[in-house]
Formats: sequence, C-alpha cells, structure tokens
Amino acid sequence: MTTSDDTAQSVPLADMTAAHASVTLLERLADKLGGRASVTAVYGEPVVSEGITVIPVAEVGFGFGGGAGREVGKDKTGEGGGGGGGAGARPIGFIEIKEGTATYKSLRDPWADVVLPLAALLVGTVLPRLARRLAKRRIR
Repeated sequence: MTTSDDTAQSVPLADMTAAHASVTLLERLADKLGGRASVTAVYGEPVVSEGITVIPVAEVGFGFGGGAGREVGKDKTGEGGGGGGGAGARPIGFIEIKEGTATYKSLRDPWADVVLPLAALLVGTVLPRLARRLAKRRIR
C-alpha cells in the first residue's frame, strides 16, 4: 500500500484499528471494482464480419463483505476486522444485428434442456407409486 493511493492516509498509524482497516479495505475494493462496472462489462465489444454485427452479452455480479471487532472485558482488549469482495461474469448470449434487425440469442446449456424434463418425468412417475406403497403399509 503506498501513501499516494492510500484512502486512510489522514489517519495516524497508531489510531488505525483493525475495524477501521477493514472498512478502508472494503471502500478501496468497492472503488476499484465499481470503477470497472460499466456497460462493456455486460455488453462486450461488437464484432463485425460480412455485414453481421455480434455483441456478446454476459451476466455480471459483484459481492462484498466485511467485519469488525470490539474490546472484550476490562483487562482484555480485542480487535478484529476483515473484509473482501469479488466479481464474476458468465456469458449468457449475444445480440446479432443483420440487415437492420437486432435479435437476441441465448446461450443455453443443452443438459438443462434434457435433464430437467427427464427429472420432472421421473418424479412424476415415481412419487405417486411411492406414496401409494407407503399408504398401503400404514393401512396394515
């Protein structure tokens, strides 16, 4: 950490508690990641080829967390602190512009198109049979 980019440079080092340090860390992290949150994070740079323009689309998420500490008892002192954050992105589709018409095309997981209907079919056939067998056992 250099003093030129230190957001807590006005606070003397002796007064810098762990809780204050964690707040400072979170503020700096939010500034750095927040500065990168822009339209280009979700919509990528357009690619043009043979009269067709493709604009990639992504889902972007940011998360932050922090903690602080406190003094414990008269004779014991305690400090704490911590923080962190992160960002993630995954492609979800693209926009295709062809002959003046824009069309959004989703990137779908082919397994989701197969596994989810099969799981629903399996549950729909097995669950009623299982319920009938359990009901017969209770009657006896």
